Amino acid sequence: MNNNLILVTGAAGYVGSHCLVELLNNGYDVVVIDNCSNSIQLNGKNMPESLIRVQSITGRKLVNFYQEDINNVTKLEEIFTKHRFVAVMHFAALKAVGESCKIPLDYYHNNVSGTITLLEVMRKYGVKKFIFSSSATVYGHPDYLPIDENHRTGNGCTNPYGRTKYFIEEILKDLCASEKGWCVASLRYFNPVGAHESGEIGEDPQGIPNNLMPYISQVAVRRQPFLKVFGNDFKTADGTGVRDYIHIMDLAAGHSITLENILKKDWSGWNVYNFGAGTGYSVLDV
Repeated sequence: MNNNLILVTGAAGYVGSHCLVELLNNGYDVVVIDNCSNSIQLNGKNMPESLIRVQSITGRKLVNFYQEDINNVTKLEEIFTKHRFVAVMHFAALKAVGESCKIPLDYYHNNVSGTITLLEVMRKYGVKKFIFSSSATVYGHPDYLPIDENHRTGNGCTNPYGRTKYFIEEILKDLCASEKGWCVASLRYFNPVGAHESGEIGEDPQGIPNNLMPYISQVAVRRQPFLKVFGNDFKTADGTGVRDYIHIMDLAAGHSITLENILKKDWSGWNVYNFGAGTGYSVLDV
């Protein structure tokens, strides 16, 4: 049995691919499942371009890549039968806030139902160490700032995307309370930005970007004509919204450190951690 084999879902996406670099660089063997709904696969290539570049950056190969949907229980069980995982790191999710308001059922099916299916298969095959890449949107409207891990969640989540993350966290809490042996870490963060220092991978969304940094980047290279700034009367120094931005490689390091702790320390049950830079920047600052 490989005591170092990790299953990573959604690793072809922005956050997942950068975390994959950290895992491979830290000696983990990795199997990836991704339905490639938010990745580019060039003609003749057997996997998304992001994963090919991750392998080039790290000089290491994935154990396997499966282009599958986590809602496909038959395929999931085939993968769990073939491999003996020690932990699962879960990134697979639709994540555009605006889009989630337009097609909420797609978000609930993909994010919530897909996670339930994954957890059911994990339980069947005795894999109970789980890292959930969550979101600080689960806090909803803040009661106080800065928000810490003791802040209540679900307090007016403003969109279906945020609610899917909140619902999944509640499911994970109930699972940990009902069954011994589970060790779950939920990692909450807001705005990852930047790219790996090689420049080979980064945030390059298809269509019009939903996040500020890639939008600014596309305006800079003239893929977009101009940047729209929404809101000028927030209670901030310049009237625009302030956000906590965390560099993507810091976020990736946090996921890898969490995995190390789950595997090597006496963690159990439900655990939650906020990841952030601790310094806010307004839209005009950025």
